[in-house]
Amino acid sequence: MRNPLRRTLLAFALACASVAPQVNAADVPAQQQTQVPGYYRMMLGNMEVTALYDGYTKLKTKLFHNISEPDMQKLLARMFVDSSSGIQTAVNAFLVNTGTHLILVDSGTAQCFGPTMGAIQGNLRAAGYQPEQIDTVLLTHLHPDHACGINDQGKAAFPNATVYVAKAEADYWLNKEVALKAPKEAQPMFKLSQEAVAPYEAQGRLKLYAPGDKLAPGVEVVATPGHTPGHSAYLFSSEGQNLLLWGDIVHSHSLQFAQPEVSLEFDVDSKQAIATRLKVFADAAQKQLWVGGAHLPFPGLGHVRAETVGYAWVPIEYAPVASKKP
Repeated sequence: MRNPLRRTLLAFALACASVAPQVNAADVPAQQQTQVPGYYRMMLGNMEVTALYDGYTKLKTKLFHNISEPDMQKLLARMFVDSSSGIQTAVNAFLVNTGTHLILVDSGTAQCFGPTMGAIQGNLRAAGYQPEQIDTVLLTHLHPDHACGINDQGKAAFPNATVYVAKAEADYWLNKEVALKAPKEAQPMFKLSQEAVAPYEAQGRLKLYAPGDKLAPGVEVVATPGHTPGHSAYLFSSEGQNLLLWGDIVHSHSLQFAQPEVSLEFDVDSKQAIATRLKVFADAAQKQLWVGGAHLPFPGLGHVRAETVGYAWVPIEYAPVASKKP
């Protein structure tokens, strides 16, 4: 005997199919193929931290030293990275509203490095702030992917800001005699760095600091030389929470956490850069610091975890901003 319930369900399904709307391909909306604005916020005690995405670049594998090609490919494969066209590396900056100062740490590339970068200004506005509101810019170093963004076609991109950079950094990149003695391929870097700070220097708003100087309440300078002579990180502290914005301690999270001894072609002193990275990793892991990196996958915020061998990057989890507004 046939199942009457089954016959009923089959008849219902056929009836539904016969009246189902026919979708015309022309009615399907076009794909958007655009990304969300590149900013992400977190609270650090009473400080609001906004990560700003400038874009990305790709670094050729030959730029990384102290690692064999097989070991490199093994680490990259472990992170599902296809390095055939280079290792993608983000460029990030960080905006910190302390309640008394609006501080930008690094500024991105502006128009110095092609169409995949230069988005800081747009993402800053998307995040609800205006360039005129920034009163302080702290540069981790004077490489163009960190400093070019302070210059807008020869004018100050942040017209009300004072720009701070370590004296040891300025003594190197802003010294015309040092630039003339540099290898020919490095001289464009000197030129871009000098052009970036020129409007602020002309207006007396470029300030050089020495280790131990106080730049703003709740901000400590941490000397991290090696990548460049005066490379510096900035430790922000509020209500017992700490965030270390470390600049270029890492260029590839796939390689340099697992093997901190991997150096980069662009390091001015690779031996010192490695020693600095090992110290920073150890401190960040032991103290459980929040860290923010210019070349970590956006938003570049998270923690460092010590492993049996080497370290691991633990990125922040997406979450609403823990607002303290009444």
